[in-house]
Amino acid sequence: MSIIERAAGKIARTLAAESVAPTPAIDPADEARGGTHRNLIEESIDRVESSFAQPRKRPVRMQMEDDGPATVVGSQHGEVDILRLMAMGAVTPDAGRSKIAEEYRLIKRPLLANAFGHGGVERVRNGNLMMVTSSLPSEGKTFTAINLAISMATELEHTVLLIDADVSKSSVMEYLGLKATRGLIDVLQNPDLPLSDVLIKTNIAKLTVLPAGDSIAHATELLASSSMKSFVLDIASRYPDRIVIFDSPPLLSNSEASVLATYMGQIVFVVEAEHTPQDAITDALAHLAESEHVGVVLNKFASGGGAGDYGYGYGYGYGYGYGGYGEKAPAQ
Repeated sequence: MSIIERAAGKIARTLAAESVAPTPAIDPADEARGGTHRNLIEESIDRVESSFAQPRKRPVRMQMEDDGPATVVGSQHGEVDILRLMAMGAVTPDAGRSKIAEEYRLIKRPLLANAFGHGGVERVRNGNLMMVTSSLPSEGKTFTAINLAISMATELEHTVLLIDADVSKSSVMEYLGLKATRGLIDVLQNPDLPLSDVLIKTNIAKLTVLPAGDSIAHATELLASSSMKSFVLDIASRYPDRIVIFDSPPLLSNSEASVLATYMGQIVFVVEAEHTPQDAITDALAHLAESEHVGVVLNKFASGGGAGDYGYGYGYGYGYGYGGYGEKAPAQ
């Protein structure tokens, strides 16, 4: 039985026990246009959150990654709320050939090719270090980072570490339905704190999450410190098949994203269709002028409903290359 089937059975039993009215059916016309109405998505999420308590963290002994020698032992396991992801229209492990799963397969292919030299593509230096950012808040960068991480975790040859680096407004854990008290900031502040103590191994195979930790006043200076440089080099090189995805702050909100970009081999720049001002895009891309591999994802793209009508393309280089997907993705 698949994860989705088990999750569906669980909520069905819970709703039956509590006599909760079923969620209204999605209008096929709405679905064909590239996504459900936001009120239906929000209602679904509210019903899920009211039906289940937060997932428990249970101490277990495990390797830091699924592959490699058992040299590091982690201490946390977290159950990603698959049902919540489904209600949001996100990629899930059992998504198969759903529309959004296919769209993220298109988005991830050039990233993986650059990271590992697939298909004869020249391998990019530090290409397995990827940062997802945007010009302004609420353009969908966190939703994009999570979808990319889950999609890449389905690859047979790679493991994924998703890092919440938006330390002033972290939301990765909320999206995934996870809880944590320590994370990236704590590791950078305390060299004696083992990374394995703050990593969360999830129920999605090959996906590990590093929370942001507590926000501090001097986050930018900490991210620009030698501790951060050592940390990034270590996680990038510890395992040759590892993909590291950073959900960073928006570029125009503070200077932290610009600092993070200096460590990255690839940047995924999210633009909200028909919403992000052109001057904001120009100003934000100016912060990435030293980054050689910048791809642009067009988010919340309204498709016309025809097969393949949403379109997708991905380019590299400074300030060009647009990708899009038709789902009405949540903002963050």
